[in-house]
Amino acid sequence: MEEAQLKMIQTQLELRGIADQAVLKAMAMVPRHLFVPVEMRPYAYEDRALPLTEGQTISQPFIVALMAQTLTLHGTERVLEIGTGSGYAAAVLSLLAAEVYSIERSRLLADTARLRLQDLGYAKVQVFWGDGTNGLPKYKPYDAISVAAASPWVPQALREQLAKNGRLIIPVGGIGEQLLLLMTKREGGFSTEKFGGVRFVPLVGEHAWKN
Repeated sequence: MEEAQLKMIQTQLELRGIADQAVLKAMAMVPRHLFVPVEMRPYAYEDRALPLTEGQTISQPFIVALMAQTLTLHGTERVLEIGTGSGYAAAVLSLLAAEVYSIERSRLLADTARLRLQDLGYAKVQVFWGDGTNGLPKYKPYDAISVAAASPWVPQALREQLAKNGRLIIPVGGIGEQLLLLMTKREGGFSTEKFGGVRFVPLVGEHAWKN
């Protein structure tokens, strides 16, 4: 697996513009094959998303690295992740930030990810079960918020829970395709940067797509 992981770093990340050395190091340290179903492990380091249970997916490595790099983390931040999935991205983020709070709407996925992260020693991550479109008000404000599912808009609760100068990355658009947006909270409003087109599973909840 180490050879496959190294190839992933070189061909999927560095050659496509991932230059943040901390992000590259984190991606090299987290064993992606331990975050996918056993039958998917031979494909763990391929350039694609892989299926999880309940219709969810683990994002392709490039997207995980791109979102992490875009948040510009320095190791001191409190991060909120919406959509824990397998826990892979949360593990990566935990190597880049001080605290990671992750919320997952599937109780099965939340419980499984929590145990997996504990077993693998990612003590900085706390996983919660609930509606991610409401954020996690108990631990606000957040220096960074990463949304790993596609929303038709940016939920207001997430905007409100962002700290001043905090950064929010989220795929916004329709069910089939979205734009990856980075929103930075400024004095009096938000600035927005657009990244490429992406395809994420829908963000389901009170303030996004309905069941």
